[in-house]
Amino acid sequence: MADSVIQIVIALALVVVVLVVLSRMVRIVPQARAGIVERLGRYSRTLEPGLHILIPFLDHLRRPLVDLREQVVVFQPQPVITEDNVTISIDTVFYFTVTDPFRATYEVANLLLAVEQLTVTTLRNVIGSLTLEETLTSRDKINSDLRIVLDEATERWGIRVNRIELKAVDPPHSIQEAMEKQMRAERDRRAAILNAEGIKQSQILQAEGERQSQILRAEGEREAKILRAQGEAEATRQTFAAIHEGRPTPDLLTFQYIQALPRLADGSGVTLMLVPSDAMAAMGAVAALGAGFQSGRESSTTASPGPAA
Repeated sequence: MADSVIQIVIALALVVVVLVVLSRMVRIVPQARAGIVERLGRYSRTLEPGLHILIPFLDHLRRPLVDLREQVVVFQPQPVITEDNVTISIDTVFYFTVTDPFRATYEVANLLLAVEQLTVTTLRNVIGSLTLEETLTSRDKINSDLRIVLDEATERWGIRVNRIELKAVDPPHSIQEAMEKQMRAERDRRAAILNAEGIKQSQILQAEGERQSQILRAEGEREAKILRAQGEAEATRQTFAAIHEGRPTPDLLTFQYIQALPRLADGSGVTLMLVPSDAMAAMGAVAALGAGFQSGRESSTTASPGPAA
Protein backbone atom coordinates (compact mmCIF):
# COMPACT_ATOMS: atom_id res chain seq x y z
CA MET A 1 0.00 0.00 0.00
CA ALA A 2 2.78 2.34 0.90
CA ASP A 3 4.58 1.58 -2.35
CA SER A 4 1.50 2.42 -4.41
CA VAL A 5 1.14 5.75 -2.66
CA ILE A 6 4.76 6.55 -3.34
CA GLN A 7 4.33 5.66 -7.00
CA ILE A 8 1.27 7.90 -7.29
CA VAL A 9 3.14 10.79 -5.71
CA ILE A 10 6.07 10.29 -8.04
CA ALA A 11 3.74 10.13 -11.03
CA LEU A 12 2.03 13.34 -9.98
CA ALA A 13 5.40 15.00 -9.48
CA LEU A 14 6.48 13.90 -12.94
CA VAL A 15 3.27 15.27 -14.44
CA VAL A 16 3.81 18.59 -12.71
CA VAL A 17 7.39 18.72 -13.91
CA VAL A 18 6.31 17.93 -17.46
CA LEU A 19 3.64 20.64 -17.34
CA VAL A 20 6.12 23.15 -16.00
CA VAL A 21 8.63 22.21 -18.67
CA LEU A 22 6.02 22.48 -21.38
CA SER A 23 4.86 25.83 -20.07
CA ARG A 24 8.41 27.10 -20.23
CA MET A 25 9.06 25.59 -23.65
CA VAL A 26 5.99 26.78 -25.55
CA ARG A 27 5.49 30.53 -26.09
CA ILE A 28 2.87 32.31 -28.19
CA VAL A 29 3.62 35.83 -29.37
CA PRO A 30 0.49 37.87 -30.37
CA GLN A 31 0.19 39.88 -33.56
CA ALA A 32 1.99 43.26 -33.63
CA ARG A 33 4.22 42.14 -30.76
CA ALA A 34 7.82 41.01 -30.56
CA GLY A 35 9.58 38.96 -27.87
CA ILE A 36 13.20 39.17 -26.74
CA VAL A 37 14.71 35.79 -25.82
CA GLU A 38 17.77 35.66 -23.53
CA ARG A 39 19.83 32.50 -23.09
CA LEU A 40 21.78 32.33 -19.87
CA GLY A 41 21.38 36.09 -19.48
CA ARG A 42 22.51 37.07 -22.96
CA TYR A 43 20.46 38.12 -25.96
CA SER A 44 19.59 35.13 -28.14
CA ARG A 45 16.96 36.06 -30.69
CA THR A 46 13.81 38.07 -31.37
CA LEU A 47 10.51 36.20 -31.58
CA GLU A 48 8.05 37.15 -34.29
CA PRO A 49 4.26 36.75 -33.84
CA GLY A 50 3.29 33.06 -33.67
CA LEU A 51 4.15 29.81 -31.78
CA HIS A 52 7.73 29.29 -30.55
CA ILE A 53 9.64 26.57 -28.66
CA LEU A 54 12.22 27.54 -26.03
CA ILE A 55 14.79 25.49 -24.15
CA PRO A 56 13.51 25.20 -20.60
CA PHE A 57 15.62 26.75 -17.86
CA LEU A 58 18.08 28.08 -20.46
CA ASP A 59 15.96 30.44 -22.54
CA HIS A 60 14.07 33.31 -20.94
CA LEU A 61 11.44 35.47 -22.62
CA ARG A 62 11.58 39.05 -21.42
CA ARG A 63 8.39 40.66 -20.25
CA PRO A 64 6.58 42.73 -21.31
CA LEU A 65 6.58 42.05 -25.03
CA VAL A 66 7.62 44.87 -27.33
CA ASP A 67 4.61 46.63 -28.91
CA LEU A 68 5.18 47.25 -32.62
CA ARG A 69 2.08 49.37 -33.15
CA GLU A 70 2.17 53.17 -33.41
CA GLN A 71 2.12 54.58 -29.92
CA VAL A 72 0.85 57.94 -28.74
CA VAL A 73 2.33 59.72 -25.75
CA VAL A 74 0.90 62.95 -24.34
CA PHE A 75 3.44 64.96 -22.38
CA GLN A 76 2.61 67.35 -19.59
CA PRO A 77 2.73 71.12 -20.30
CA GLN A 78 6.28 72.42 -20.31
CA PRO A 79 7.39 76.03 -19.73
CA VAL A 80 9.42 77.30 -22.69
CA ILE A 81 11.09 80.69 -23.19
CA THR A 82 10.91 82.32 -26.60
CA GLU A 83 13.54 84.51 -28.25
CA ASP A 84 11.83 87.67 -26.99
CA ASN A 85 11.92 86.37 -23.37
CA VAL A 86 8.27 85.35 -23.07
CA THR A 87 7.53 82.23 -21.04
CA ILE A 88 4.83 80.09 -22.61
CA SER A 89 3.37 76.69 -21.75
CA ILE A 90 3.34 74.05 -24.49
CA ASP A 91 1.61 70.66 -24.55
CA THR A 92 3.05 68.11 -26.99
CA VAL A 93 1.76 64.85 -28.43
CA PHE A 94 4.37 62.34 -29.59
CA TYR A 95 3.67 59.59 -32.16
CA PHE A 96 6.31 56.87 -32.63
CA THR A 97 6.73 53.26 -33.76
CA VAL A 98 9.29 50.68 -32.56
CA THR A 99 11.28 49.47 -35.57
CA ASP A 100 14.00 47.48 -33.76
CA PRO A 101 12.91 45.60 -30.60
CA PHE A 102 16.54 44.78 -29.73
CA ARG A 103 17.62 48.45 -29.61
CA ALA A 104 14.41 49.57 -27.92
CA THR A 105 15.12 47.00 -25.17
CA TYR A 106 18.88 47.29 -24.64
CA GLU A 107 19.90 50.78 -25.83
CA VAL A 108 17.79 52.78 -23.38
CA ALA A 109 16.60 51.93 -19.86
CA ASN A 110 13.25 53.79 -19.92
CA LEU A 111 12.15 54.49 -23.46
CA LEU A 112 9.16 56.73 -22.72
CA LEU A 113 11.04 58.82 -20.16
CA ALA A 114 13.97 59.23 -22.56
CA VAL A 115 11.62 60.29 -25.39
CA GLU A 116 9.86 62.78 -23.11
CA GLN A 117 13.06 64.42 -21.91
CA LEU A 118 14.49 64.54 -25.43
CA THR A 119 11.29 66.11 -26.70
CA VAL A 120 11.35 68.76 -23.97
CA THR A 121 14.96 69.75 -24.60
CA THR A 122 14.50 69.80 -28.38
CA LEU A 123 11.32 71.84 -28.02
CA ARG A 124 13.12 74.42 -25.90
CA ASN A 125 15.92 74.68 -28.44
CA VAL A 126 13.50 75.19 -31.34
CA ILE A 127 11.19 77.63 -29.52
CA GLY A 128 14.18 79.55 -28.15
CA SER A 129 15.08 80.63 -31.67
CA LEU A 130 11.59 81.95 -32.41
CA THR A 131 9.63 84.96 -31.22
CA LEU A 132 6.21 84.66 -29.63
CA GLU A 133 4.43 85.70 -32.81
CA GLU A 134 6.43 83.20 -34.88
CA THR A 135 5.67 80.48 -32.35
CA LEU A 136 1.95 81.12 -32.54
CA THR A 137 1.86 81.27 -36.35
CA SER A 138 4.45 78.61 -37.31
CA ARG A 139 3.20 75.40 -35.77
CA ASP A 140 3.76 73.37 -38.92
CA LYS A 141 7.38 74.52 -39.12
CA ILE A 142 7.94 73.74 -35.42
CA ASN A 143 6.40 70.29 -35.81
CA SER A 144 8.59 69.55 -38.84
CA ASP A 145 11.78 70.75 -37.11
CA LEU A 146 11.00 68.71 -33.98
CA ARG A 147 10.28 65.57 -35.99
CA ILE A 148 13.54 65.82 -37.95
CA VAL A 149 15.67 66.37 -34.84
CA LEU A 150 13.92 63.67 -32.78
CA ASP A 151 13.99 61.16 -35.62
CA GLU A 152 17.76 61.52 -35.91
CA ALA A 153 18.29 61.33 -32.14
CA THR A 154 16.02 58.34 -31.52
CA GLU A 155 17.26 56.21 -34.42
CA ARG A 156 19.79 54.44 -32.18
CA TRP A 157 16.93 53.60 -29.80
CA GLY A 158 15.18 51.56 -32.49
CA ILE A 159 12.14 53.82 -32.87
CA ARG A 160 10.82 55.97 -35.71
CA VAL A 161 9.21 59.32 -34.99
CA ASN A 162 6.06 59.52 -37.13
CA ARG A 163 5.05 63.02 -36.09
CA ILE A 164 4.96 65.37 -33.16
CA GLU A 165 2.22 67.91 -32.62
CA LEU A 166 1.90 71.00 -30.46
CA LYS A 167 -1.35 70.35 -28.64
CA ALA A 168 -1.62 73.76 -26.99
CA VAL A 169 0.45 76.94 -26.80
CA ASP A 170 -0.60 79.07 -23.83
CA PRO A 171 1.03 82.49 -23.36
CA PRO A 172 0.80 84.22 -19.95
CA HIS A 173 -2.48 85.86 -19.04
CA SER A 174 -1.03 89.37 -19.39
CA ILE A 175 0.25 88.54 -22.87
CA GLN A 176 -3.15 87.17 -23.84
CA GLU A 177 -4.85 90.40 -22.71
CA ALA A 178 -2.32 92.47 -24.64
CA MET A 179 -2.85 90.34 -27.74
CA GLU A 180 -6.61 90.69 -27.44
CA LYS A 181 -6.28 94.46 -27.15
CA GLN A 182 -3.95 94.52 -30.14
CA MET A 183 -6.34 92.44 -32.23
CA ARG A 184 -9.28 94.62 -31.13
CA ALA A 185 -7.33 97.75 -32.12
CA GLU A 186 -6.41 96.13 -35.43
CA ARG A 187 -10.06 95.31 -36.12
CA ASP A 188 -11.06 98.88 -35.24
CA ARG A 189 -8.34 100.22 -37.53
CA ARG A 190 -9.49 98.05 -40.41
CA ALA A 191 -13.09 99.08 -39.81
CA ALA A 192 -12.08 102.77 -39.82
CA ILE A 193 -10.10 102.26 -43.03
CA LEU A 194 -13.02 100.53 -44.70
CA ASN A 195 -15.37 103.29 -43.53
CA ALA A 196 -13.03 105.99 -44.85
CA GLU A 197 -12.66 104.14 -48.13
CA GLY A 198 -16.44 103.92 -48.38
CA ILE A 199 -16.85 107.66 -47.72
CA LYS A 200 -14.10 108.46 -50.22
CA GLN A 201 -15.66 106.27 -52.88
CA SER A 202 -19.07 107.80 -52.18
CA GLN A 203 -17.69 111.33 -52.54
CA ILE A 204 -15.89 110.37 -55.73
CA LEU A 205 -19.04 108.90 -57.20
CA GLN A 206 -21.07 111.93 -56.09
CA ALA A 207 -18.55 114.33 -57.65
CA GLU A 208 -18.49 112.27 -60.80
CA GLY A 209 -22.27 112.34 -60.91
CA GLU A 210 -22.34 116.11 -60.44
CA ARG A 211 -19.74 116.57 -63.17
CA GLN A 212 -21.70 114.41 -65.56
CA SER A 213 -24.88 116.28 -64.62
CA GLN A 214 -23.24 119.65 -65.31
CA ILE A 215 -21.87 118.38 -68.60
CA LEU A 216 -25.25 117.11 -69.67
CA ARG A 217 -26.93 120.35 -68.50
CA ALA A 218 -24.41 122.49 -70.42
CA GLU A 219 -24.85 120.31 -73.51
CA GLY A 220 -28.64 120.71 -73.16
CA GLU A 221 -28.37 124.48 -72.86
CA ARG A 222 -26.04 124.61 -75.83
CA GLU A 223 -28.40 122.55 -77.94
CA ALA A 224 -31.33 124.75 -76.82
CA LYS A 225 -29.44 127.93 -77.76
CA ILE A 226 -28.49 126.48 -81.10
CA LEU A 227 -32.07 125.47 -81.81
CA ARG A 228 -33.37 128.87 -80.63
CA ALA A 229 -30.88 130.72 -82.81
CA GLN A 230 -31.74 128.52 -85.76
CA GLY A 231 -35.46 129.24 -85.15
CA GLU A 232 -34.88 132.99 -84.97
CA ALA A 233 -32.72 132.91 -88.08
CA GLU A 234 -35.40 130.94 -89.90
CA ALA A 235 -38.09 133.42 -88.76
CA THR A 236 -35.94 136.34 -89.90
CA ARG A 237 -35.37 134.71 -93.26
CA GLN A 238 -39.05 134.04 -93.68
CA THR A 239 -39.90 137.65 -92.66
CA PHE A 240 -37.45 139.16 -95.13
CA ALA A 241 -38.65 136.76 -97.78
CA ALA A 242 -42.24 137.85 -97.21
CA ILE A 243 -41.22 141.53 -97.31
CA HIS A 244 -39.31 141.07 -100.54
CA GLU A 245 -42.17 139.16 -102.07
CA GLY A 246 -44.62 142.00 -101.14
CA ARG A 247 -42.33 144.62 -102.76
CA PRO A 248 -43.07 147.47 -100.28
CA THR A 249 -42.58 151.09 -101.35
CA PRO A 250 -40.01 153.32 -99.67
CA ASP A 251 -42.78 155.44 -98.17
CA LEU A 252 -44.32 152.37 -96.49
CA LEU A 253 -40.95 151.30 -95.09
CA THR A 254 -40.37 154.82 -93.80
CA PHE A 255 -43.78 154.93 -92.20
CA GLN A 256 -43.17 151.55 -90.50
CA TYR A 257 -39.81 152.78 -89.27
CA ILE A 258 -41.37 155.94 -87.81
CA GLN A 259 -43.98 153.84 -86.00
CA ALA A 260 -41.24 151.70 -84.51
CA LEU A 261 -39.27 154.65 -83.14
CA PRO A 262 -41.46 155.22 -80.05
CA ARG A 263 -41.01 151.54 -79.09
CA LEU A 264 -37.26 151.83 -79.54
CA ALA A 265 -37.13 154.91 -77.31
CA ASP A 266 -39.46 153.41 -74.70
CA GLY A 267 -36.65 151.76 -72.73
CA SER A 268 -35.26 153.62 -69.74
CA GLY A 269 -31.72 152.68 -70.69
CA VAL A 270 -31.89 154.19 -74.18
CA THR A 271 -29.90 157.45 -74.23
CA LEU A 272 -28.89 157.59 -77.90
CA MET A 273 -30.98 156.73 -80.95
CA LEU A 274 -29.60 156.73 -84.49
CA VAL A 275 -31.89 157.78 -87.32
CA PRO A 276 -30.89 157.11 -90.95
CA SER A 277 -30.36 160.18 -93.14
CA ASP A 278 -32.79 159.03 -95.85
CA ALA A 279 -35.57 158.92 -93.29
CA MET A 280 -35.22 162.63 -92.46
CA ALA A 281 -36.95 163.82 -95.66
CA ALA A 282 -39.89 161.55 -95.11
CA MET A 283 -40.14 162.69 -91.51
CA GLY A 284 -40.08 166.34 -92.68
CA ALA A 285 -42.89 165.68 -95.20
CA VAL A 286 -44.98 164.02 -92.56
CA ALA A 287 -44.35 166.95 -90.16
CA ALA A 288 -45.35 169.50 -92.82
CA LEU A 289 -48.48 167.54 -93.61
CA GLY A 290 -49.35 167.51 -89.94
CA ALA A 291 -48.74 171.23 -89.58
CA GLY A 292 -50.95 171.98 -92.57
CA PHE A 293 -53.71 169.88 -91.23
CA GLN A 294 -53.51 171.66 -87.85
CA SER A 295 -53.58 175.10 -89.52
CA GLY A 296 -56.70 174.19 -91.52
CA ARG A 297 -58.55 173.20 -88.38
CA GLU A 298 -57.70 176.49 -86.66
CA SER A 299 -58.89 178.57 -89.68
CA SER A 300 -62.23 176.82 -89.85
CA THR A 301 -62.78 177.40 -86.19
CA THR A 302 -62.06 181.18 -86.53
CA ALA A 303 -64.35 181.75 -89.58
CA SER A 304 -67.49 180.23 -88.07
CA PRO A 305 -69.91 182.97 -86.52
CA GLY A 306 -70.38 183.00 -82.85
CA PRO A 307 -73.78 182.67 -81.13
CA ALA A 308 -76.27 185.65 -80.86
CA ALA A 309 -76.01 187.79 -77.80
